[in-house]
Amino acid sequence: MTRAPDLFAPDLARFRRSPKTVMRLSRLGAAHPTRLSFLRILLRRMRTEGWQVDRRLFDIDERGVGRAVYCVRGPVRTYSLVAFGHDLPADERSDRVIATAWDATFALFDGVPDADDLARLQANVPLQEAGRISQRELTLSRANRSVRLFDHVVATLAEGRQPDANVLAETGYLMRTTAVYGSGKFGAACHGDIVDRPEMSAPFQAEMLTVWLIRAFTVDLVDHLARLRGGPNAARLDDDLRRGLGVGNSTGLGMAPFLVRHPALLHNWIFAREEALARVRAQPVMAPGTRAAFARAISAARECARQWRSAHPLQMPRLAGLRSDLDRIERHSRDMLQAPDPQPWDRLWRWGEASLTLEGQEALLAAMLEPHGPLIDDLGDALCADEAACFDIDGAMSVGTLRAIMANTYDWADAGAYGATEGCARFWYVSEDKLEPRLGERHTEPGAERELPLDIGRRAAALSAELETADPEEAIAHLLLRMPQHRYMVRRVQIAATRPYAEIRDNLISADVMPIDMLRCKLACFGARQFDPRSDRWVRINLFQDAPFPGDLNGPDIAR
Repeated sequence: MTRAPDLFAPDLARFRRSPKTVMRLSRLGAAHPTRLSFLRILLRRMRTEGWQVDRRLFDIDERGVGRAVYCVRGPVRTYSLVAFGHDLPADERSDRVIATAWDATFALFDGVPDADDLARLQANVPLQEAGRISQRELTLSRANRSVRLFDHVVATLAEGRQPDANVLAETGYLMRTTAVYGSGKFGAACHGDIVDRPEMSAPFQAEMLTVWLIRAFTVDLVDHLARLRGGPNAARLDDDLRRGLGVGNSTGLGMAPFLVRHPALLHNWIFAREEALARVRAQPVMAPGTRAAFARAISAARECARQWRSAHPLQMPRLAGLRSDLDRIERHSRDMLQAPDPQPWDRLWRWGEASLTLEGQEALLAAMLEPHGPLIDDLGDALCADEAACFDIDGAMSVGTLRAIMANTYDWADAGAYGATEGCARFWYVSEDKLEPRLGERHTEPGAERELPLDIGRRAAALSAELETADPEEAIAHLLLRMPQHRYMVRRVQIAATRPYAEIRDNLISADVMPIDMLRCKLACFGARQFDPRSDRWVRINLFQDAPFPGDLNGPDIAR
């Protein structure tokens, strides 16, 4: 069996949180973005390497119809966002994945497109799933306007005035994407084709670059439409107001199974965050400047929480608790971090674990990481995983060894839970219409015979039952010859043996499972914030809010 790289420093063991604590859905569903989030990695690279952005084409009429091209040049390569604006009737606007028309559609092109490329893309990109792109494209995306806010901004700018800052803050974006497809979908280049490029080696960098450029297109579009409407008296959107706008996103169940299907990758994402926290907690003294930087991070988090809106009955009390917790952190840390006692960050963390809600604890984690870039940013290189390297099953492993691994890693998989109606109330499947994962009700809906293998706890319990009666000296290869149905689970157990954060330690088919917890975990790794659940199965978020625009990449890093 291939072992994962040994990135665990033994002297940090006592500062590292246990997977038994971290990998529960309730905590994963309280995750906050950190400086190790994928969009922050992209922004740091662009700033460090001096990337330049040119708006090569912007041919858009007064209805918002036309096309634009944004070229971003790195040290070696150029990537281009090709954007198409559409005149979308109000009755056709929908954030659902089944929509067939949008306000804008996009592709990220590898290089600089020529006239033939633009003609090919114009014939296909607006069709999205109904069209086809090529390996010259890295992503395919679409977005809809946040109509009332978008129209309000255009109207006020056309009159020569700035829109109300509070009105902008209530939504936080002018457009929201409903999909950003990559990694081979609809003909796009596969991740394996570009992963050897340094700028694409971290997860989802092409997708993050796409969204960042969509943000630039969106604010350029309102300025442009205001000029066409208002003429020379029109105003340009103020830089501070621009910076407060991100790109919204509506994300549903299609994203949730990713964390289960990629256990090695999930381990690396969570490990990087937990190792970063352990490094900070282990610091014997406070490095110069970190106290002030932490105070700024908490101040930014408080402002973000103040602007954060949600009407979801579960998120509303969480938000109230978070705001209260951030106030407590600000007051408590002001005195604690000035004391000369050793390991001040560890003391602050232990206070937080004992005193704060899950939302507050994860917000404290993000704030503690923020001042420690030189200490932890190298962990961004540990986020990728060679999943093919851990695919092979170690058939020589003994049943006894596998049983011991399971006792340590899958002790949460209670066999009794899956015999009850509530314990296996749901099943995951793929929709025929959109080829997207969905969640069905096992006891009232058809289709359970097409269930996806996301019932990890149930499969672990079934394997454990077989191992109890098997000869502990028997090789796993022999066991699987008799019971090949357990190959999938044996592989996962062997992956988890060296990757302790590889499994979500909860029942993913129970009646009370909350898929939005899985969504939030992944989206926080992206760098999303202001999570607004609209049900237990889909959520709205904001990406790149307060981040630099192409013209100010050399400005300050974002801390919220």
